[in-house]
Amino acid sequence: MSKINCIEYDNGITAIDTDYIRPLLDACHLIVRDGRAALVDTGTAPGTPLVLEALRERNIAPEQVDYVMVTHVHLDHAGGAGTLMAALPDARMVIHPRGSRHMIDPEKLIASTRGVYGDETFNRLYGTILPVPAERVIEVADGDSLRLGSSEFRFLHTPGHALHHYCIHDVDASAVFTGDTFGISYREFDTANGAFIFPTTTPTQFDPAALHDSVNHIVGLNTRAAYLTHFGEVTGLPELARQLHQRIDEYVRIAEEHRHAGDSRLERIAEDLWHYLRNQVRQHGCRLPDRVVEEILRTDAKLNAQGLDVWLDRIA
Repeated sequence: MSKINCIEYDNGITAIDTDYIRPLLDACHLIVRDGRAALVDTGTAPGTPLVLEALRERNIAPEQVDYVMVTHVHLDHAGGAGTLMAALPDARMVIHPRGSRHMIDPEKLIASTRGVYGDETFNRLYGTILPVPAERVIEVADGDSLRLGSSEFRFLHTPGHALHHYCIHDVDASAVFTGDTFGISYREFDTANGAFIFPTTTPTQFDPAALHDSVNHIVGLNTRAAYLTHFGEVTGLPELARQLHQRIDEYVRIAEEHRHAGDSRLERIAEDLWHYLRNQVRQHGCRLPDRVVEEILRTDAKLNAQGLDVWLDRIA
């Protein structure tokens, strides 16, 4: 029996759990069309063996993978790009022009992440990050398209979470792969009311106006589904977009309320975000024990608070 946690969807799409921190947190999406394959986001380098094993279980040879599509260069999305590319001899990495240099020469990305997490945690979570050869990199402008087999994939620049972020419109599947731009939706919080979704504002490039615009851009595609790196398929995008807009505004309100809180600002934002998200989950109908909700959401509240804290400094 496979040890790899995968969720199979329609249209040749599979979410591969990369086992980052906990189950069902971080997905690498596999797309198969006409015998050709692509991967959307990679997870971290320690998760690469899981992705490669998922390919083997599906009888997909490394040579069948044409593209590794990295929505943005945050390491939970792109940290495994170099190790995957080394194992996929014919694949090309598809990336936003602002992010390509960080994959070709990841030293600055590594140094900044080590500075945040420290060496021990960095090594445990992210492992060894390999560079991607420049000749194997495709930079995509806003509106560019590529084909996988007979299917068309269009690339949309979607700032707000990060300036180097794009989303991928899968035309044939009526779907969009959204990285972090369309938020986070953990399957543990699914209820009779559907999926629970919330924005992610970490780490340093949150822009609420741009994020509102990008969410509108995504929902304006009128697709059947979105595939989130955290985690997997969601449907009913107009309603989810409404919730995201509301929660982006509440994040901003919370941050601005504590703008002048001095040394305690970050702590106060994090605490208010935690209480807000917990209450929203309960209003959504989640009946998980409090300790489980806290295990799932507390870290997100802290990380989002860090992003909001940086945003307040930037607009001061």
